[in-house]
Amino acid sequence: MKLLRFGEPGKEKPGVLVDEKILDASSFGEDFGERFFETDGLSRLKKWLDTNQSTLPVVSGVRFGAPFTRPSKIICVGLNYSDHAKETGATLPTEPILFFKSTTALTGPNDPVVIPRKSQKTDWEVELAVVIGKKATYVSEQQALDYVAGYCLHNDYSEREFQLERNGQWVKGKSCDTFAPIGPYLATKDEIKDLDNLRLWLSVNGKKYQDGNTANLVFKVPFLVSYISQFMTLLPGDVISTGTPAGVGLGFKPPIYLKAGDVVELGIDGLGTQKQIAQNHS
Repeated sequence: MKLLRFGEPGKEKPGVLVDEKILDASSFGEDFGERFFETDGLSRLKKWLDTNQSTLPVVSGVRFGAPFTRPSKIICVGLNYSDHAKETGATLPTEPILFFKSTTALTGPNDPVVIPRKSQKTDWEVELAVVIGKKATYVSEQQALDYVAGYCLHNDYSEREFQLERNGQWVKGKSCDTFAPIGPYLATKDEIKDLDNLRLWLSVNGKKYQDGNTANLVFKVPFLVSYISQFMTLLPGDVISTGTPAGVGLGFKPPIYLKAGDVVELGIDGLGTQKQIAQNHS
């Protein structure tokens, strides 16, 4: 299944994508959030669709929101592609680098990206995001995927001065409003045939800057889920963003950063595409 949410910000309705058509699933009676995943919502929704799909309204021309409600946490993995570590001059980590991204950064996949006040170094990062399906604590690597609900496309926007030059606190450069566009949909595990061979790409103003593959992840998804669960409980609906390949603005000489009017487009095999237009903070 491909789960999505559509409508005005704060008024999104649940839906599903079937044969490239958006079906309004409001009559299911639940939004896609922590309680939905915690109560085996994916199985219940699939069963409900088997009976009701043919009667659901088809909608078009709508705004996509994030495909789930605000999670308890967004956990990101730094320097998880060797080519990205090299371009930033960083040493390849011996175990995952973790940081949080504020959940208030969450936004729809095609909403504008707002360049923060006093920002000169807003950057892009296409990433595969993992959505947790059930509570996970001290999970083994072998069982880790049993705790995954599905996968999404995520642009892990970063303000590099805030992140790297102001006491090196990454969370400050990662958590600005609109810095976590996720979607357009959540694809359940069965939709993704080869998790270790997904192309991910990003372009700015039509020029391709990132073009990578999940085959090159330093730490793979099962290991990441297991590893993170050793340090904190993962709740249903939580997001793990798995890192970005080479081609971020910081990696160029001189660096390239976003300015108002720039058009950012990105995608991952099987997880759709996004498009954001940069605008200055009011």
